[in-house]
Amino acid sequence: MLRHLIAEQVLLDGEFTPAHLEVLEGEIIRIHRLSSGEGRRRAEIVKASDVGAGAGMTVVSPRHQVLPGNVDTHVHINEPGRTSWEGFATGTMAAALGGVTSVVDMPLNSIPPTVDVDSLRIKQQAAAGQTFVDVGFWGGIIPGNTAQLRSLWDAGVFGFKCFLLPSGVDEFPPVNGVQLREAMTEVASFDGLVIVHAEDAETIERATDLTGRRRRLSHYADWAETRPHDAEVAAISDLIEAVRETGCRTHILHLASARALDIIADARAEGLPLTVETCPHYLCFDAEAIPDGAAEFKCCPPIRDRGNREALWDGLREGIIDAVVSDHSPSTAEEKHRGAPDLQQAWGGISGLQVGFSAVAHEARLRGIGIETVSAWMATNTSLLAGLRRKGSIALGKDADLVIYDPGQTNMVSAAGLAHKNPISAYDHYEITGAVVGAVLRGTPLYTAQDTTSALVPVGGFLQGLGSPELSALRR
Repeated sequence: MLRHLIAEQVLLDGEFTPAHLEVLEGEIIRIHRLSSGEGRRRAEIVKASDVGAGAGMTVVSPRHQVLPGNVDTHVHINEPGRTSWEGFATGTMAAALGGVTSVVDMPLNSIPPTVDVDSLRIKQQAAAGQTFVDVGFWGGIIPGNTAQLRSLWDAGVFGFKCFLLPSGVDEFPPVNGVQLREAMTEVASFDGLVIVHAEDAETIERATDLTGRRRRLSHYADWAETRPHDAEVAAISDLIEAVRETGCRTHILHLASARALDIIADARAEGLPLTVETCPHYLCFDAEAIPDGAAEFKCCPPIRDRGNREALWDGLREGIIDAVVSDHSPSTAEEKHRGAPDLQQAWGGISGLQVGFSAVAHEARLRGIGIETVSAWMATNTSLLAGLRRKGSIALGKDADLVIYDPGQTNMVSAAGLAHKNPISAYDHYEITGAVVGAVLRGTPLYTAQDTTSALVPVGGFLQGLGSPELSALRR
């Protein structure tokens, strides 16, 4: 177990500073701020004065940065039921290797979906003993399960996901406007959180009739026209009205269209309890540069044009977008390449859990944005969204969840080399400067820059929702 960590670059209160962290039973119990270059002398003092002669001490290379473990609140593990797509062992190992020490699993595409307490317990039983990071669970909203939501909340889910159009799997159907408001009214009664896939079904139906049904679509930008910007804008507009009517804390998932930023900003100015995320693939790629038939890039909502990508970056800079999460949604090769090269038939989801943090940090650096800000988007704000009081920053009383990051190491991503169960990823052959070289979970080193060959040990546990609307403090 880690007891002492000494480093020249530790992210404390948004700034890097030399520091000595003391850890006891997985918790940060003391933080000593040091002078530059003092680390080696500090290590000698610890060895001489500590009853264990410095046992459990790590002295980090001066070129490496120590960050809080990232918290990814949008991950599809798929086990049980679709474990061939991804499972808890492979998914959480990928998370650990990518600098994500906590994940919150979506209520689909597992079978059964997490829509009542019994299905939550089935999923927890499937995950038990095979998680390499800490794992929490979202509940789901489907037609007819409003009466189950309070018991799911009491059982520890972090909130409730719903779709406003078909989800892609039959066992998790969408809700209509009446059903949505009924569920939001119920969730608001116990100050829970509703998270929404916001695309408008009728807008997509019309666009598909115009663009897609009469021919095969292999060019990504052509397929993206079947799920246009207007589908997101219309759904988000309707959702904002539902928030206004019910007062329910609400989170917009995987924002892809920057055209919705103004209405989101207006809703915030009005004081509505609304938060929003985007994803690494919307920040790293643009539709016109994606090769024809490249189903590994297909996701819903789709990746859009280059100007839209830069507008999303602006939304992050301005604080309209709160967080960046992976929306890791893998599948088998058979599902991903179904109907190839026609993108209309392929499974819509991007596999990027292991790569997302480093990719966003790389792209942020190209735009003059520091890793400190990326950490706020991917660790601090995501932990606040879920109410994870012990995660998301390096501070007294927090879990000792840490990431060791080498800002100078350059890697070419190989999908076949990732821990994901299926070697399919939009990031294949994507060159990234900056790499995660170590991770610590509640004081247990998962791997280090000095030893990246030893097998990881599944020391992850289950996270319980606390019913604490902490991120809403930023919006109220």
